[in-house]
Amino acid sequence: MDGILGIVSEYNPFHNGHLQHLKKSKELTKTDFCVAVMSGNFVQRGDTSLVNKWVKTEMALKAGIDLVLELPTVYALSSAENFADGAVKILNSLGVVDFISFGSEIGEITPLNDVANVLYREPKEFSSLITTQLKSGLSYPRAREIALSQFFGNSKKYSDVLSNPNNILGVEYLKSLKKHRSHIRPLTIKRDYSDYNSKQVKKGIASATAIRTMIQNGKNVHYVVPYETYELLDEEINNGRIISDLSVFEKEIIYTLRKMTLSEIASLPDVSEGLENKIKIAANTCNNLNDLIANIKSKRYTQTRIQRILLYALLNISKKDINASKRVNPYIRVLGFNKHGKRIISAIAAANPKLKIIVSVKKFMENSNDTTLRNMISKDILATNIYTLGYKQDPIANLDYTHKVVEFNE
Repeated sequence: MDGILGIVSEYNPFHNGHLQHLKKSKELTKTDFCVAVMSGNFVQRGDTSLVNKWVKTEMALKAGIDLVLELPTVYALSSAENFADGAVKILNSLGVVDFISFGSEIGEITPLNDVANVLYREPKEFSSLITTQLKSGLSYPRAREIALSQFFGNSKKYSDVLSNPNNILGVEYLKSLKKHRSHIRPLTIKRDYSDYNSKQVKKGIASATAIRTMIQNGKNVHYVVPYETYELLDEEINNGRIISDLSVFEKEIIYTLRKMTLSEIASLPDVSEGLENKIKIAANTCNNLNDLIANIKSKRYTQTRIQRILLYALLNISKKDINASKRVNPYIRVLGFNKHGKRIISAIAAANPKLKIIVSVKKFMENSNDTTLRNMISKDILATNIYTLGYKQDPIANLDYTHKVVEFNE
């Protein structure tokens, strides 16, 4: 098969901006087929997915994605670097993907690539600039942003690169492509719609954040999402299977932290410099998520980072798990496909016969001897089991074993 596009996504939920990006990417790359690597029931900014991963898969397939693969939870909840690296490792291992397309605020590949080169090679001058900024008490992301601006002579174009979330992810995709010497060609498309956190609606396009807020407030979202997405959202709302945000699990999170020892909290990813003490005190004195986060947050520890830490605790993900994920190529877990996706799977199998493609979690867990990958997929299983606790109806466990791969036939 010729001309396969790769996209890394959260689709939380799939909206008109995503559809615009997909169509433009296919047009510019002249590709006919598309593989999406998609995060599951919890997402990178330390939050929940609005709907479960199989519903998101159906949204994507009905919008024109041909094959949806799951980004394992360990990567999906990681910082931008490991999130991007996990996704690129999956796309690269397939052996058939020609392009990766991602949205960015800057919309130009050259400045993103220039920054990626600096971060990948880490020249001594740049490392020294970061150290200086960290000593002033700044968070690492902010210190890196300022150091990069200084490294490029305070150029406005470069100083803006790491101050925007999609630019940051774009840089990390490019770094990972360099690291793995991938043949996949990168493309970026300017996000000419609302920023990720924006609550505005413009020309029928709104951010995922705005759409989730609209749903929480009982507003109709039919004009900012494809019709197929709207139908699926409506069904999930009516069936009590919408998870609005992380606060749905606030009691479970606080209970987990109260139960954990200081050393167990210290073993969570992103916890350093004695933060475990602050987390433990907050968990022992707070009774809701907002207060918990407010009591932990500081100039160095952003809300997003704290929410990721809370999810690491809830999902039993340790620093050891994150480090293991950096050393391995992840499994290829199929969430759904259409008729073109079937052909892509056949092409993948032909290009890389030794690659393990998972369509049955049960069979994989019974037959695989790879303890690292088995542990990694166990986090996906736990994530789904906890996620369904938030349902108002049918909070069934073990869906990763029983839910069928989504097959969409037009």
